[in-house]
Amino acid sequence: MRIARFSIDGNVAFGAVEGDKQDELVLDIIKGIPFADYEMSGTKVPLSKVRLLPPVLPNKVVAFGRNYGEHARELGNEVPDVPFAFFKPSTSVIGPGDDIQYPSFSEEVHHEAELAVVIGRMCREVPRERVKDVIFGYTCANDVTARDVQRREKQWARAKGFDTSCPLGPWVETDLDLARANDLTIQLTVNGEQRQLGRTSEMINPIEDLVVNISEAMTLLPGDVILTGTPAGVGPLHVGDEVAVTIEGIGTLTNKVVKRG
Repeated sequence: MRIARFSIDGNVAFGAVEGDKQDELVLDIIKGIPFADYEMSGTKVPLSKVRLLPPVLPNKVVAFGRNYGEHARELGNEVPDVPFAFFKPSTSVIGPGDDIQYPSFSEEVHHEAELAVVIGRMCREVPRERVKDVIFGYTCANDVTARDVQRREKQWARAKGFDTSCPLGPWVETDLDLARANDLTIQLTVNGEQRQLGRTSEMINPIEDLVVNISEAMTLLPGDVILTGTPAGVGPLHVGDEVAVTIEGIGTLTNKVVKRG
């Protein structure tokens, strides 16, 4: 099931996306929230009549860096021996179609296409064999990064945590199992030109290891998001660019880069 979060006539709701052709997609509005008991209302609206929002509002976004060997090497970094985590604040999250605002303190902003894992229940110290039970689903992400600031400041809070630096969407796909999620095509285009192309099977640490690693340290809450790293091919974004992340079996997340107002 594809679960989207959207607004219509000033109201915010969740809905199940139905259909295959983009111009024929409809939303079956959900009564309640998808992390608890809910039912389908049977009330359907065309996707074209709503504004898609970030599919979840995470309490925290935990991101793992250098989880693809070729990406680590393309930036001149060593491949870490253990998972390497950092955070993006909830205020960095935007949805499909929202603008990425080029930060005023950077002159080199890069795209990073990533598979995002959405947590479905409160959990801590999750054993590897139970990881599948705590995952709600998967969505597309773009770990937008102020690369010059990342190099200069070493600590990544500003470089990766600025407002609008975490596009998520377009919806959460709940029907992917772990084995499939660990072997999906992931690609990114800028203005229609392919920049990144890889498979999640290239991850150094698979999804199970990432969930185990971070849940050893902290409680994960429903709606929390884990970013799993980016394949090689990261590069610059400029004002006016349209950037699209497409992940097999999930969908396409598209955003435009604008000057920060």
